[in-house]
Amino acid sequence: QVQLVESGGGLVQAGGSLRLVCAASGRTFSDYVMGWFRQAPGKEREFVATISRFGVSIYYTDSVKGRFTISRDNAKNTLYLQMNSLKPEDTAVYYCAAKSTSGLNSNRSSYDYWGQGTQVAVSS
Repeated sequence: QVQLVESGGGLVQAGGSLRLVCAASGRTFSDYVMGWFRQAPGKEREFVATISRFGVSIYYTDSVKGRFTISRDNAKNTLYLQMNSLKPEDTAVYYCAAKSTSGLNSNRSSYDYWGQGTQVAVSS
């Protein structure tokens, strides 16, 4: 089992940047494929990005490609999401998630463990 805690959210103007951090504890961090999801008010939780256990493979949803970068540091048990050129439509609660099975997947039901989320608000 792994415990996940997100931080780094906040209020930023459009065009600005934020870096989200997800600190993991418990089982070996490199045992898990990791992902970032987000949920805007009144909407379903949606996939943002995912990274393989050792960072070799990465996949993004189309709306964040070229603006967001997912990365991980297995020595520090930490997942990151660097968000640049933020837009008002990026406003949401952002969640990190861990997947026990191998292979990248954008389906939230494939992820076994979730953090509590961190709020990102982008003003126009």
